[in-house]
Amino acid sequence: MKVASIVGARPNFIKLSPVSREMRKEMDEIIIHTGQHYDYEMDRIFFDDLGIPAPDYHLNVGSGSHGYQTGEMLMRVEEILAKEKPDLVLVFGDTNTTLAGALAGAKLNLKVAHVEAGLRSFDRSMPEEINRILVDHCSNFLFCPTETAVSNLNEEGIIQNVYNTGDVMVDVQKDCMTIAENRSQIMDELDLSAKSYCLATIHRAANTDDPNKLRSIAYALSAIGNIVFPCHPRAEKRLKSLDLWNLLDKNIKIIKPIGYLDMLVLEKNALKILTDSGGLQKEAYLLGVPCITLRDETEWVETLNDGWNVLVGTDENKIIQMTRIFGPLGKNRNAFGSGDASKKIAKLIGMTN
Repeated sequence: MKVASIVGARPNFIKLSPVSREMRKEMDEIIIHTGQHYDYEMDRIFFDDLGIPAPDYHLNVGSGSHGYQTGEMLMRVEEILAKEKPDLVLVFGDTNTTLAGALAGAKLNLKVAHVEAGLRSFDRSMPEEINRILVDHCSNFLFCPTETAVSNLNEEGIIQNVYNTGDVMVDVQKDCMTIAENRSQIMDELDLSAKSYCLATIHRAANTDDPNKLRSIAYALSAIGNIVFPCHPRAEKRLKSLDLWNLLDKNIKIIKPIGYLDMLVLEKNALKILTDSGGLQKEAYLLGVPCITLRDETEWVETLNDGWNVLVGTDENKIIQMTRIFGPLGKNRNAFGSGDASKKIAKLIGMTN
């Protein structure tokens, strides 16, 4: 059986790693990298850290508007799929790469499987939400991380070939935590001690492209201080254009984007995490670190329901206040599975042939 895995951005790479490892035990896999993320810090370092085989195809699409980027990917991926004729196209998460890969497969009448299906923030102003909905509705097999995701699909009339496999991110953390702690030197490099700092990330266009929101977040981070901030290229560009870079540079530790293993160590040792990333909310939950989410909604409702996450939007005072007072309000349960999602997914894929 031949599977074409289509990836292009940091979250795709991370989710691919355990699934690829399981599939390759009994199947042929080709990896198509769209090039959505192309800097070393956002791309190659994740293949190196996670031991993912080098892509069979690298499309070098790069950045651009959503329409341009998705269209270029769709055109180039379709060409490769027509040539390779895989038995199944596998896509991950909610990026433009995910949408382009799913559409290309569906239009060629190939079977499409979606890892991390069924997530919904119910905010259609988010590009990721549009991607999720479209990908789910053109996929043949839907691998959900939670029962909530299964219910979301059922509400939309998607009931066939829907499986609650658990979340592959649990597998990744389980596989990588010991390796990360043994290999990473990030705590020494940044002169940090455990639970002595907060960790922050900002990357969503809704925050970085809105001057008022970004300004509010920047002032809040500066006021809180004692923060480590791996800065996404988009955020750096916007902060500099708004003359906010020097403000942050005085009060917090700004670093370049880092690999998964270093990030995992920073997450585990953080006192609290401030983020607009969906994946980081979940990773914080899995590691037992309180999370302050710089959004008004989340697709990971389990983190809210269990009391480990709080939504603060981009209100400066609320960000500062909740960073100071928020603590876990409930128990961290097994909401995302027990670390065998990739095995379940590979088994189910094998049964589709």
